[in-house]
Amino acid sequence: MGDPVPVDVVALDPVLEAGTKAALLSCPQVRLADPDDGPRVVVITADAVGRPELDVLRTVRDVPAPPDVVLVAAELAPADTLHALAAGARGLLRRREADPTRLARAVLAAARGDCTLPPDLLDLLLEHSVSRATAPWAEAGLDDRERSVLRMVADGHETSEIAEHLCYSPRTVTTIVHDITQRFRLRNRAHAVAYALRAGML
Repeated sequence: MGDPVPVDVVALDPVLEAGTKAALLSCPQVRLADPDDGPRVVVITADAVGRPELDVLRTVRDVPAPPDVVLVAAELAPADTLHALAAGARGLLRRREADPTRLARAVLAAARGDCTLPPDLLDLLLEHSVSRATAPWAEAGLDDRERSVLRMVADGHETSEIAEHLCYSPRTVTTIVHDITQRFRLRNRAHAVAYALRAGML
């Protein structure tokens, strides 16, 4: 096991901040970041996902070496989720589901560059995007292989899990994701998922 992942917690409510920090401290694979070294992952805890919360997310990410972000909110609607992903969030959890184990899992996934969403929320996003799609898959810009990989990325699977499930090599999966991000000029995996959902590709 490597060094614990340094994590910071940001919340508009100090009670939420204290509770989130307490939950993270129960996981030996993460630690609260020191002021000197900075966090690798920031957990933003909020009641809702509105303009103030998205502004906080963008501010957290607007630094020379931006940390990955896990957003924990009381409620997550599909549209709010898309905005959060587009703003740079790598993981999203509903507060009622964010027990210490799930929260730590989302933080560790974000530190690895993976994106985590609640499965039922992913289904809602997929249904939402399909209803908005105006072009066939091929015309939208993703082939079947790319969509299969991106769906599993959106579901929070690691590269090795995607490779095993789809019978690809891990390098192939990495190449597919890289090609998608380069083709559409996207920042990272989370941005690729958000872009594909908003464009009706997934």
